[in-house]
Amino acid sequence: MATEIGRPRNRDIDEAVLRATVELLGQTTYAELSVDAIAARAATSKPAIYRRWPSKAALVHEAAFPLDGTTELVITGTLLGDIREMVRRTVAVLSTPAARTALPGLVGEMAANPALHTALLQRFSGILQHGLGEYLTVAVQRGQVRAGITAADLAESIAGIAFLALLTRGVPDDGWIDRTAVLITKGISA
Repeated sequence: MATEIGRPRNRDIDEAVLRATVELLGQTTYAELSVDAIAARAATSKPAIYRRWPSKAALVHEAAFPLDGTTELVITGTLLGDIREMVRRTVAVLSTPAARTALPGLVGEMAANPALHTALLQRFSGILQHGLGEYLTVAVQRGQVRAGITAADLAESIAGIAFLALLTRGVPDDGWIDRTAVLITKGISA
């Protein structure tokens, strides 16, 4: 069991830093975003930020892609409905101003630093392994999904196609979401 030494972390600082990061991502590019500016906006210090996040990339990743209600699985009652909701939520998360500003810089940093890539994606491991993995296990048992489809496969398919659509066409509309959900559902169906 780990014991923390010193004062407990102030959650108000965490929230102020995350909020400041999102606000600044709406006003500047990822490359121009500085931890100094985030600290000033959040009324805290750079050391306080670096005690919480090991790098600007880690902070931006957490701010732009929060683990909250948007990352929870919504069960609609049908495989197509569930996939449609996953696609819709992925598009919604990736199309926020903070995410659209952060993605190019984060992708570049992750490509140059495999350890950073692994660390950032680790934040979503619980969702993939437990939530989506368990969902797929049940769907295979029901005969809805082919055996061998992994949570990572499905998440990469949805996120990849949504990311590419954002790059090539802007924010996809409901028609695109519906067509994409059908495409993915047919691809994983038993």
